[in-house]
Amino acid sequence: MKIIGLSGSKVGSKTKTAMDYTVQSLTKNYPDAEITLLDLADYDVQFSDGRHYLDYDGDTGYVAQTIMEADAIIIGTPIFQASIPATLKNIFDLLPVDALRDKVVSMLVTAGSPKHYLIPEQQLKPILGYMKTQIVQTYVFIEEESFYRKEITNDDVLFRIDRLVEDTVILTETFTKIREEKEAEYDF
Repeated sequence: MKIIGLSGSKVGSKTKTAMDYTVQSLTKNYPDAEITLLDLADYDVQFSDGRHYLDYDGDTGYVAQTIMEADAIIIGTPIFQASIPATLKNIFDLLPVDALRDKVVSMLVTAGSPKHYLIPEQQLKPILGYMKTQIVQTYVFIEEESFYRKEITNDDVLFRIDRLVEDTVILTETFTKIREEKEAEYDF
């Protein structure tokens, strides 16, 4: 199983901190999974210009191809000005509409205010639904007060991240099994 952690911002440290913990949880609890963290701060990703994702090279091509090959994606995103960052939206724009079909996608959101709690519902879930993902319905919302010096200090948040990891893996295994059984029915 290939799982991608996608840290969707070039600035700030809270989302990166949360995604680092998420990858640690994945590695500890699912050592057989192939896990890759794509922190967009580490890549020089071009803006989408309408080309097919395979026509991009360098970091842009690598990021797009890595996402396309994943079975599951855990998206980490901050909320800036009541919205997801452009760097994350650009990733969706780089991919074909069916790029995420049947992939399990879960979300982890960091924000400075509880007022932004519904942004994933209003912005991310519609995009992911349009791209035909299997969305883990619950997501982890982490407020600024849960961090201290690039560490998560709230045990409840850590528990919820561990649960999100578990839900993501279980849903991925379940959908994979269903698809394999369905394909076996059609093989004569």
